[in-house]
Amino acid sequence: MARKIGSRYTAHQILGRGSAGTVWLGEGPEGPVAIKLLREDLASDQELVGRFVQERTALLGLEHPHVVSVRDLVVDGNDLALVMDLVRGTDLRTRLDRERRLPPEAAVAIVADVADGLAAAHAAGVVHRDVKPENILLDMEGPPGPGGSHPALLTDFGVAKLIDTPRRTRATKIIGTPDYLAPEIVEGLPPRASVDIYALATVLYELLAGFTPFGGGHPGAVLRRHVTETVVPLPGIPDELWQLIVQCLAKAPASRLRASELGARLRELLPMLAGMPPLDVDEPGTETVEEAPEEPLAGPPPAGEPAPRRGAVPLVPGAKPADANRDTHTSMRVPGPDELAGGARGTARAPRAAGAPRPGSARNRAAARRRRAALGAGTLVLLAAIGIGTWAATGGDDADAGPRDTGDSAPASP
Repeated sequence: MARKIGSRYTAHQILGRGSAGTVWLGEGPEGPVAIKLLREDLASDQELVGRFVQERTALLGLEHPHVVSVRDLVVDGNDLALVMDLVRGTDLRTRLDRERRLPPEAAVAIVADVADGLAAAHAAGVVHRDVKPENILLDMEGPPGPGGSHPALLTDFGVAKLIDTPRRTRATKIIGTPDYLAPEIVEGLPPRASVDIYALATVLYELLAGFTPFGGGHPGAVLRRHVTETVVPLPGIPDELWQLIVQCLAKAPASRLRASELGARLRELLPMLAGMPPLDVDEPGTETVEEAPEEPLAGPPPAGEPAPRRGAVPLVPGAKPADANRDTHTSMRVPGPDELAGGARGTARAPRAAGAPRPGSARNRAAARRRRAALGAGTLVLLAAIGIGTWAATGGDDADAGPRDTGDSAPASP
């Protein structure tokens, strides 16, 4: 059923839903468009509406072949909408879910496209803040590139910034998707362009491996790994590519490459990746939740339904699995220094014996408690045994022998 969006646009059918709103296939004066209609609770926030209007110039001025351009911003009654170019294709998450991991040449070509788009945005003073496969679109009408990959475009610029208003998220809150958050965001520092580089390197790792380098388990555990752990090497890729990933996943923002440098370096590596098959990498097992939240974030999957993929971090209580995989624009408390330092330090997902818990995990601590309890019980049993043995040696026959001789009677004659 069609609905009017402002005076110039008509939304015809829903293309998809996200945490910030619903995307519609629409029609405008210049032809088909995509209309992202933000949630009604956001539209009723006057502070956010004012910020929406303030950001109009920056968003409308951002044009690049690898960026989904914003054509218009509509504020009309309860409607708050971004009118964008229509990209006929799919998002990278859909392709990744279907193929699990991509050939290195295709993965690098896609990420190089996105890096070029980020370079243009950063030059214009715009930080995306939510780079992830869901926000990368593949234009199926565009010519195939290296590895058969279609042109990649980054979408949803400015949405995270729009929603991250001071009233909604104080300095003690985090906005973003845990798997892709840079360490400085976890530590409460303001987002700079380097946070997009870290997130994009995480996406590249995920395209190659099939899982994110620090994902899995409770969101608090994911955030801590970003700060305290180093990334596990991926076997089977050229060292030049691995060193590039490591540099862009550096904990120090200044150590990461700029977006323009990353795009250029990735394109230089494409010839050596030609023809390489997807990596044969074992996905780590799902970790036990490390810290129990104050309220359950999500219950176990219903009977007959598969468990969520490694790295799927539902943040919204009761959210549907389709919307909760890597929910975005969700605020979380910034962990304190003691919490960030409380986990295991070292390499994320370091190899360990089958079934062995991660050091510092809830399963590890529970095992330690069981060992202490068993040791305590064993000690009590041992002490009891010693007491019984002493009693048996000194007086255990009293019950059968009657009153003990007190020494008043003379010894029996032989």
